[in-house]
Amino acid sequence: MLLTLTTTHRPATDLGYLLVKNPAHTQSFSLSFGKAHVFYPEATEARCTAALLLDVDPVDLVRGRGAGEPGTLAQYVNDRPYVASSFLSVAIAQVFGSALGGKCRDRPELADAALPLSATIEALPCRGGEALLRRLFEPLGYEVAAERLPLDEAFPEWGQSAYLRVSLSRTCRLRELLAHLYVLVPVLDDKKHYYVGDAEVENLLAKGEGWLAEHPEREAIALRYLKHSRPLFRAALARLVADEDASPEETEDDKAAPEDRAEARISLDEARREAVVAALRRAEARSVLDLGCGEGKLLKRLVDERVFERVAGADVSVRSLEVASRRLRLDDLPDKQRRRIQLFQASVTYRDARFSGYDAVTLVEVIEHVDLSRLGALTRSVFEHARPRVVVVTTPNAEYNERFEGLPRGALRHGDHRFEWTRAEFHAFCEGVADGHGYAVEHLPIGPMDPALGAPTQMAVFLRAGGEAGAGGADGAEVSS
Repeated sequence: MLLTLTTTHRPATDLGYLLVKNPAHTQSFSLSFGKAHVFYPEATEARCTAALLLDVDPVDLVRGRGAGEPGTLAQYVNDRPYVASSFLSVAIAQVFGSALGGKCRDRPELADAALPLSATIEALPCRGGEALLRRLFEPLGYEVAAERLPLDEAFPEWGQSAYLRVSLSRTCRLRELLAHLYVLVPVLDDKKHYYVGDAEVENLLAKGEGWLAEHPEREAIALRYLKHSRPLFRAALARLVADEDASPEETEDDKAAPEDRAEARISLDEARREAVVAALRRAEARSVLDLGCGEGKLLKRLVDERVFERVAGADVSVRSLEVASRRLRLDDLPDKQRRRIQLFQASVTYRDARFSGYDAVTLVEVIEHVDLSRLGALTRSVFEHARPRVVVVTTPNAEYNERFEGLPRGALRHGDHRFEWTRAEFHAFCEGVADGHGYAVEHLPIGPMDPALGAPTQMAVFLRAGGEAGAGGADGAEVSS
């Protein structure tokens, strides 16, 4: 069982500090199921590779079992010594524990540095095939390469095995790569060699912190990781969605109540939808994907416009998608109309092939719900990977907040907002995105204008270089490219 970790960061030998393993030495570690060996096949300034080789002893695995216990022979004759599995996860935790925990005693700054990293697993069981492998790792931003291994190279007529040689590449912190491997390797294998109980729920949540809750395959990941234990799965899922849904019966409208009360007097919700639809019509969009669609208010407005031939909505919340489905009356629509509309679960901060192929993408009051540290991932997902011709983004104008009665000075309009930007801050963000990805951007106000504070909502309409929008921008629009 072999895992290699490679970096081209300079000096690449910094990998030794992160792993707390000297590239000049081979080291061995005793584990409950055998031995782990760490060595460096290459260690230069330009490129460094660390190898983790597991020597699983099948005798150790069955020592202490009763002679008549069913399945004992299978413990001796199996693929466990050769393929990546939960044994690899245990070895990562025990041998690379400091790196997995994000610690680097001698060079602490390295632990928080995003490095060009690649991991190669020589034989990985993928029960679900390459498609599942990609659904698990590509949303996390990895470049995935997979090669199916033959059952036996000497007998090609035997065909292909269920094992893949897998390479994963991404620029990220080492602890993120190790945490993803720790969780997802056993998920792909769909087996675990040890007892799974309540403690494993805590383990999953700890290793999945910062990424699992928003992963589009979080349910499948949790179920497989917990050995298909429904009680444990339900406990884990409840914890994962705790921040997403304050109570089982709470709806998006309930959660938005403080914001709605602040904005109700000027009907901003409706004004935003109308402004977005107008921008899409000017851009001559025919297909639209609403990311972070929530309960489908904008989708309903888009469906009412026959000019939009294809409409889709994506949201991380299953409950919101169910409400959107009811709002759109999908179950009652004729087949032809039903095919025009699609709803699916996804997170805007993860790359997803389903985001591609639309004329326009909308992000209506979405970005302020994303941690600032994750905005780069959102930007890459939409502008680098999906690359629609048009992107429409709306967000609150923080300067206008002082006009809302009952909103304390310095408070945000919604309890889930991570930030709210001034006009200058939003313009700077948009211009950076446009310049970095080949778009021009037009800034438009939404709602009543205050001479000093601007409008309550600010909207940016991005047009990809080479795309042409129809004429008719709003009065007073500011344009930069």
